[in-house]
Amino acid sequence: MAMERLDHVNVRTNRLAAMIDWYRDVLGLETGPRPGFSFGGAWLYCAGEPIVHLVEVAEEQAAIAPKIEHFAIRATGLDGFLRRLEDRGIAYEIGRPPGFPIIQVNVFDPDQNHIHIDFPAAEAAALDR
Repeated sequence: MAMERLDHVNVRTNRLAAMIDWYRDVLGLETGPRPGFSFGGAWLYCAGEPIVHLVEVAEEQAAIAPKIEHFAIRATGLDGFLRRLEDRGIAYEIGRPPGFPIIQVNVFDPDQNHIHIDFPAAEAAALDR
């Protein structure tokens, strides 16, 4: 067996509409087909793959702390992404992990899940604007 890539993350929320809007408008994911489960939710796609599965839950279920620290998405277009965050007033932090040729943009979705978007180090000029 060989691991290939992250397939998807499953995120529970009691604010489905806000989460769909955030992942679509901020990260640029697209909503797409989802099986006919007996509970509400949405699948958000990147490059034709459903990478974020949102599951609608009651408020008391959403309050249960997740055990995941973060998930990451590889991307290009750092300058445009930073402008998108700034235009929407979304706070972010830049990270440059030692030994990795990437720039991390750390953000939090409406339910405070930590996500970092990883850009190639070659796009660092966008940080000097």
